[in-house]
Amino acid sequence: MDLESFRAYCLAKKGVEETFPFDEVTLVFKVMGKMFALTGLDSETFTVNLKCDPEWAMELRESHGEIQPGWHMSKVHWNTVDFTGELDEPFLRSLIDHSYDLVVKSLPKKLRSDMEEL
Repeated sequence: MDLESFRAYCLAKKGVEETFPFDEVTLVFKVMGKMFALTGLDSETFTVNLKCDPEWAMELRESHGEIQPGWHMSKVHWNTVDFTGELDEPFLRSLIDHSYDLVVKSLPKKLRSDMEEL
């Protein structure tokens, strides 16, 4: 999956916006104001930080060399995923979906309700 495909996939999700809250090269995708994916536009390798259930995060890291503890993030709740490696696009999409779903589940009821109106 390339950067443009990743970007389009994230933006197609309900309640998502793209932002640059840290600097002009760190692209962050938020659902209802909460981060679920971020990537550095100036990186040599296309990697994405994605939120992940802690137990599954450990399993993924043990099973896939392209998945490492989140760089500059909580190592418990975030993974850094190499999108240029051997992981196929359906699997990468499932990791994005998982991150998005975790964040949506953690939103206050009011924000989840607001999302349904979008």
